[in-house]
Amino acid sequence: QVHIVASGGGLVQPGGSLRLSCIISGINFKIHPVDWYRQAPGNEREWVASITSGGSTNYVDSVKGRFTISRNNARNTVYLDMSSVKPEDTAVYYCHATRQGVDFWGRGTQVTVSP
Repeated sequence: QVHIVASGGGLVQPGGSLRLSCIISGINFKIHPVDWYRQAPGNEREWVASITSGGSTNYVDSVKGRFTISRNNARNTVYLDMSSVKPEDTAVYYCHATRQGVDFWGRGTQVTVSP
């Protein structure tokens, strides 16, 4: 059974930093790419960043240069380091992985950027 647990969200001021963590169990973690998505109120869920099994990364344009995705295979964990955050980064952030063509999502962690 696949379990995905995202954590690290909270209230942060504009310009501040935050680290999100995502622990995944039930898959051979080191061979799977992992993504972060986010969903703001009233909006569709949006892809934010991806990391491959080999560590290659991709980002949506709006977070390039501010967010960094990384992984620790020994800990089955993917991180999203957020810096220079903006109010428009406010959303619930979700971790996502697939196994054998099936999508798995964590419950999400709320990030609120506000003075």
